[in-house]
Amino acid sequence: MAETKSNQPDASSIKSAFGAGNRTRLINEYFVKQSDENITATQAWAHVYRLLLWVDQTTGLGHCYESDKCQPGKRWYARSLAFHDWISSALGTSPGEVAQHIDWLFLRAADDLAAHVLRRAAKVAANADVQRKPYQGRGFPRPGEDPELVGIVKNALGSHLGSEPPPEVWDSLVQRVRQYLTLENKRKNLVGEGFEDVIAQVIQRTCRRDDMQVFTRRALHELSGFNRVRSGDKPNKVDVAVIRPSARTLVTAKWSVRADREKQFVTDFADYVNAESDRKPFEYIFVTNEFDPARLMRACEQLVGNALMFKHVVHISTDAIRATYSQSGDGQGEAASMQRVLRHIDQGRLISLGQWLKDLEAA
Repeated sequence: MAETKSNQPDASSIKSAFGAGNRTRLINEYFVKQSDENITATQAWAHVYRLLLWVDQTTGLGHCYESDKCQPGKRWYARSLAFHDWISSALGTSPGEVAQHIDWLFLRAADDLAAHVLRRAAKVAANADVQRKPYQGRGFPRPGEDPELVGIVKNALGSHLGSEPPPEVWDSLVQRVRQYLTLENKRKNLVGEGFEDVIAQVIQRTCRRDDMQVFTRRALHELSGFNRVRSGDKPNKVDVAVIRPSARTLVTAKWSVRADREKQFVTDFADYVNAESDRKPFEYIFVTNEFDPARLMRACEQLVGNALMFKHVVHISTDAIRATYSQSGDGQGEAASMQRVLRHIDQGRLISLGQWLKDLEAA
């Protein structure tokens, strides 16, 4: 489908290619290209993975756990292989072609940023030529020139280079390599706020209800039935909020979980309870792609008072968990945690994204 004029990136969105505005544009572009029959609760996991899942550069496998623990010889390498096998089958591709079917949002944002950087570099070079003119012919280094990097490429390619590329081609290559090496730091935006954006869009597009509103990163007091924080207190922002006449659902959406975030869940919930002003119950949901069994187990079993804190813990794909945990390894404590997580799936405490979306639409 050809892009409409409204889908074309503007200058401001490209300068912040990984920011909220361009993320929204790209996510919309992705879904516009999908058929309505393909945008369902059942297929929600696939959209999330196609948009956000990536291949770990050090293992060549789909990323399901911390990279340093997934290296060959470690227990999570076997589990990463099992996950990669599952994701390739589930997406209907071969293990060697998984990378071509995932990481859509990151790669498109990277393309936008790279194009902007190269255009800007061309303008800078043109201005530099004017300023460098008095020194022409004296061998002054060009802006951005990197003889060491060029030398590495030349030595690696050797005789495979049919001819010597002109200096401007080397300059463009250096720019692209530098951009590539700095891009991974940008991924944090995508697995942070980008995950929230994708979850919100998946909810809106699969739960086709006219009486439902979905918000991202909205201050708690801006949601119906919650008081404003006390003067001087920092507003508590909710990752994703789903508001409908029958219920209010506050969602903590985290691609993965750090230890400090586990404590923050309890603090956030206490703030929500204290701010509630309608004297009506609300749902607290955790949506994640975490694969660490201990973290998932604790989320499923976290109590506040004498009740479970999360109404549901929602994983992007419980099938992916089952496939990954099939390689339990020899860690007795970790294997026991995995068995508890699998029991939580069997008992409906830990549910898939698709199941939760179906429940949202039906409620």
